[in-house]
Amino acid sequence: MKNNLRVITALLCCIVTNAHAQFPDKLKNGLRYYTDSKDSSRYIGFGMTAQLWARNTSNNPYSLVQGTPQNNTTDFSIRRIRFVLSGAISDRVNFFVQFGQNSLNYLSARKAGSFFHDATADYAIVKKHLSVGVGLNGFNGPSRFANASVASIAVLDVPAYQEVTNDTYDQNVRRLGMYMKGKLGKLDYRLSVGKPFVIQTASGSGIEPINANAVFSTRPPAMNTQGYFMYQFLDQESNFSSGTTGTYLGRKKVFNIGAGFNHQKNAMMRYADVALKDTVGEAINLFAVDVFYDAPVSEEKGTAYNFYASFSRYNYGTGFIRVAGADNPANGSYNTGSTFSKLNFGNAFPVIGSGNVAYLQTAYKLKDRLFGNQGTLQPFADLQYAKYDRLSDRMYVFDIGLHWLLYGNNTKLTLNYQNRPYFEQDANGALVQRSRRGELVLQYQLSF
Repeated sequence: MKNNLRVITALLCCIVTNAHAQFPDKLKNGLRYYTDSKDSSRYIGFGMTAQLWARNTSNNPYSLVQGTPQNNTTDFSIRRIRFVLSGAISDRVNFFVQFGQNSLNYLSARKAGSFFHDATADYAIVKKHLSVGVGLNGFNGPSRFANASVASIAVLDVPAYQEVTNDTYDQNVRRLGMYMKGKLGKLDYRLSVGKPFVIQTASGSGIEPINANAVFSTRPPAMNTQGYFMYQFLDQESNFSSGTTGTYLGRKKVFNIGAGFNHQKNAMMRYADVALKDTVGEAINLFAVDVFYDAPVSEEKGTAYNFYASFSRYNYGTGFIRVAGADNPANGSYNTGSTFSKLNFGNAFPVIGSGNVAYLQTAYKLKDRLFGNQGTLQPFADLQYAKYDRLSDRMYVFDIGLHWLLYGNNTKLTLNYQNRPYFEQDANGALVQRSRRGELVLQYQLSF
């Protein structure tokens, strides 16, 4: 790796090493004000999460930065910053408000981009069993990480393919609508119905104009319905907010089997006949099953194991594919062969499409106080493997990395290497894998 990334690593190590000893225990679950001195379940809380990136990216072929070809990019970014105000103002009324920004890098518009992620309130009709809520919410299907609690991610980043319509029909996986949630014995459920945002107000990243393959429809959107169900065999997880936990670092013993769906009528459109521009609509129908295990290995030593596996069947219509890159360090391509090629710049790859997707994630937390009062380590790895209908080759992308848990998930340093495919159209118009590229990310997270 280049010398400048080595310097970044050394500086951040010094920062977090000095900061660790000053992190107070009382902030590990955020700031809380209890509205009833005799009842700790009634409170108003405030929390914050920041994820800061330094990285080096081997860009896809033909990548441009403001019109200039660039094969390799070293940059800094704020991958996420979130502020949360939440609480229980009675034994039946809860609220959750989240504000922040994603992917602020050197190409981002200045003094813009912060927005509300969540703004919800719900009422417990039957305590613990049935709550009904309304607002800008992310009570999503079809899988566990359709909306993840970003402060507790077990790997570097969430599996983006599970955020199934991110920033197309939704606002960072949230939409305006109603939801139901609750527990029936060991079954945890969430169901939601919402009005999608019109596609014309989307950011445009990874969105193709209408052609023979399905794209997101520009017509007024139909209602979207989603659901996700978890049978929780061991410890019960909280469903207070819509974000699901990535890892408890040994504080719980969790084993869940889940399944879910996402449906929207006429969400996609395409030309049945390109010459005649005969437009037809197609539905989004997405289904998934998954298993999640997160538990201590040795409570005495503090070791813990995390495992997650999912299989998804996605149908976005005929030939749909979406190519995109997280916090992309480039903003254009001089490959004019197709719309797909024009969008395939920087660290992009075919994230989502019609077809089948398998995903595996695992992490192992080493013993507590491995480095004395400087915390411990947690190595991790993940793999997304997909057979998308429009790709001639199988698509796979993997990450391997290491968390340095200075104070659990409250403050940690992460080093991650991702290896991704580069797809390109051949002479016959087929999308084939031409090569592979890598990205090295150093992240510092602060959360309370």
